[in-house]
Amino acid sequence: MSKKDYALLNDYNLTMLTDFYEITMANGYFNSANREAEACFDVFFRRVPDGGGFAIMAGLEQIIAYMKRLKFMDEDIEYLRSKDMFSEEFLDYLKGFEFECDVWSVPEGYPIFPHEPVMIVKGPLIQAQFVETFMLMQFNHQSLIATKSARIVRAAQGRPVMEFGTRRAQGADAAVYGARAAYIAGCAGTACTIADRNHFVPALGTMAHSWIQSFESEYEAFRVYTEQYPQNATLLIDTYNVLKSGLPNAIKVFKELKPEKMGVRLDSGDITYLTRECRKALDAEGLTDCKIVISNSLDEYIIRDVILEGAKIDSFGVGERLITARSEPVFGGVYKLSGIGKGNELEPRMKISENVEKITNPGFKKLVRFFSKETGKAMADVIMLRDEPIPDGTPYEIFDPNAVWKRKMLENYEAKEMLVPIFERGKLVYKEPDIEEIRETCREQIDTLWGEMLRFENPQTYHVDLSHKLWELKHELLKKHGSDNL
Repeated sequence: MSKKDYALLNDYNLTMLTDFYEITMANGYFNSANREAEACFDVFFRRVPDGGGFAIMAGLEQIIAYMKRLKFMDEDIEYLRSKDMFSEEFLDYLKGFEFECDVWSVPEGYPIFPHEPVMIVKGPLIQAQFVETFMLMQFNHQSLIATKSARIVRAAQGRPVMEFGTRRAQGADAAVYGARAAYIAGCAGTACTIADRNHFVPALGTMAHSWIQSFESEYEAFRVYTEQYPQNATLLIDTYNVLKSGLPNAIKVFKELKPEKMGVRLDSGDITYLTRECRKALDAEGLTDCKIVISNSLDEYIIRDVILEGAKIDSFGVGERLITARSEPVFGGVYKLSGIGKGNELEPRMKISENVEKITNPGFKKLVRFFSKETGKAMADVIMLRDEPIPDGTPYEIFDPNAVWKRKMLENYEAKEMLVPIFERGKLVYKEPDIEEIRETCREQIDTLWGEMLRFENPQTYHVDLSHKLWELKHELLKKHGSDNL
């Protein structure tokens, strides 16, 4: 059975994985003047977790799979009928439900920034509204873990990072899709076996303390393991005493059996001191190729600090603080109506709030990223109305939408539309990249960001601006609704 066949074993109908109000609203739309309405919704987020300078787009593959399989089963209809609150005409509509929306998205792996549309859904109001829950669930979770993983990978400064968080993940899907997101963002692999089988994320691992405890001696445990896995024998040396027994026993076994690859792993203790001592002892015995792996509640700050302290580490295993994004475990992506009407004639809509951060951008839009032709670096993103032409290389003025007197002229640039077509009237038109392509995209696109944006504390803010036309539309609507003081 191929890997793709295995992946299909995990497919099941998730149509009813939705907030209940999506269904009550659909019924309400169906039985009102909005039955035939067309609508446009934007997916965006408001703040980068951990105070970072950017986030990583992830989760699109699962959103595509969901939209391809949207279908109400007989048991779904019977369940809804049992609630005694939905019209029979509406239930008949659900029986023949076919997804007919247009969808655009920033591809997975790209850096994304607050308040810009990273996905747009346009089509029948009932349908465009209905997909909200699943889209946000996948986008929020996988983008969160990818963003956290990218920070941890940067902290490791080129040393491999292994995702070790399966047993601490908040459920099965969180473990599997978290492993996928971590690999996209640069992790070397995962401890989660099914993520390898289904999503092609390399499975990695060593041993548990129980392996060593199950043998009569630590030496015997190491020897048996190395005999069975000479191609990559990484031994856990902190079960009893690292420097008095664990390391000496590992060295003895390595010198006796001479495995192809060898390593020692530390899961406790003073990382900096112990790794220095291990490196010194291994080198003294001629085992300069032996790698040192550390784990135990790591995050980007601990990794950064132990490297600065001079710890001798070749790779990291990172678990709970990666797979749960423990320092800030909510991404906060939202799904907001930006236009409604019939066909392509959409009347712009926006949400207005006393909290300025929650005021949305109206209309059917696109997202354009400007890259410097001189350096290849990203210069700014501009949110534009859909019918505006993409700038052609002539000088283009941008301004801060919250401080319009701050203006900047972009020159010598290449402008790229970031939202690519995914579905057209419900038909998939996007050639889905494999995970290795997404991972390489992520690496390449992070390299387009200036170093000042990669800082963990106080990163440089990236420009995300509105086109003049969109800014004017937004303020017209603010005035229309009596909010011209905002």
